[in-house]
Amino acid sequence: MDTRNNPKKSLRILWAKRAVAAIAVVVWILLMATIFREGGGMQEQAPKCIFTTMIVFGILTALYKGLEGWEKRQE
Repeated sequence: MDTRNNPKKSLRILWAKRAVAAIAVVVWILLMATIFREGGGMQEQAPKCIFTTMIVFGILTALYKGLEGWEKRQE
């Protein structure tokens, strides 16, 4: 990453990306734990797990791409 133009903004965006990713993983783990605690068979849990994974990481991807776009506009 080239931080010559504005190192503080680039560093903030880098840490924002890391924070968004960490928060998404924590939320995903908490949701998975909730699904597993509810019990039920694999046929009941699998669709919930797949849906939750797709939604959480889809939102993560959108936020990450938004931060990348913001980073490019700052340069």
